[in-house]
Amino acid sequence: MHSILAVDDSPSMRKMVSFTLTGAGYQVVEAVDGQDALEKAQTHHIDLVLADQNMPRLDGIGLTRKLREDPRFKTIPILILTTESSDQMKQAGKAAGATGWLVKPFDPNRLIEVLKKVIR
Repeated sequence: MHSILAVDDSPSMRKMVSFTLTGAGYQVVEAVDGQDALEKAQTHHIDLVLADQNMPRLDGIGLTRKLREDPRFKTIPILILTTESSDQMKQAGKAAGATGWLVKPFDPNRLIEVLKKVIR
């Protein structure tokens, strides 16, 4: 079973994402912000990171940069799931090492479809 680190400062969004992913057969590790995600990434086996962009302490792009510095996360897919949709923001995500960018509100079927394409 693949394990996904779901990172969002909104409890309701975390629950929606978690519900969608567990329903599709994934194991979910939840984190409340980028800093919490970094800590959990050190203690859990993670196959994919799904992170919000706008969070306190450490945003999605900052989290992506930090994870990419760790050899264990060089090739792990990192998807940013956010309300931000500007090309400038997407380019910043790509430059930081994000695998992809999904815009909220998300379609659960589309989210699962994308995960299946990028997860190893």
